[in-house]
Amino acid sequence: MTKKPRQKPGRPKDLEKKQAVLDAAKSLFLSQGYDATSMDAIAQAAGVSKLTLYSHFSDKDNLFSQSVRSHCEAQMPSELFRLKPDQDIAEQLGSIAKALVALIYDPEAVALHRLIIAASQKDNRLAHLFFDAGPKRMLGELNSLLRAACDAGYLVIPDTEQAADEFFCLVKGLRHMRILTGCSEVPASLHELTHLESALALFLKAYRA
Repeated sequence: MTKKPRQKPGRPKDLEKKQAVLDAAKSLFLSQGYDATSMDAIAQAAGVSKLTLYSHFSDKDNLFSQSVRSHCEAQMPSELFRLKPDQDIAEQLGSIAKALVALIYDPEAVALHRLIIAASQKDNRLAHLFFDAGPKRMLGELNSLLRAACDAGYLVIPDTEQAADEFFCLVKGLRHMRILTGCSEVPASLHELTHLESALALFLKAYRA
């Protein structure tokens, strides 16, 4: 009988503590603002020691970056961007579009965008941390998917990096800016976002083989 490999002691507990810190950090950043949130307050809210906190995150900037990345990866995992030969490319891009709007129209995401905009009036360092941990990672993932789709003959795109940027802009639409500026309400349902179908059709009309 083959013995199962033993798990390292404490590993599940460590992951639970790390997630508790990420959850606490996200909550405090949104409610109190980045500058007003201390690492001590995050450790207390997460129910962990400062030693545990710093064993996972070197500083507050690193914690902020990882909390953004964790939230984005939960909503839009890397698997979503892997080319699926058994699925029409239109269907896969449609799934990405729906996941994106679910992410950016989430009330917490809207609040985070507003936090970034407000903080950027004094210092754009936080904006760079946010962009690198969230949008930049998703643009890179989509760029890789578009290149793979071109190699497979599904799409013909001269500049996949530019096309990835165009795709996200089309999917976000003008309503996202209206929501961020308080000119429109967050949609109660994704079914209200009637522009998704036409945005996808426009993208495919330009680049489908």
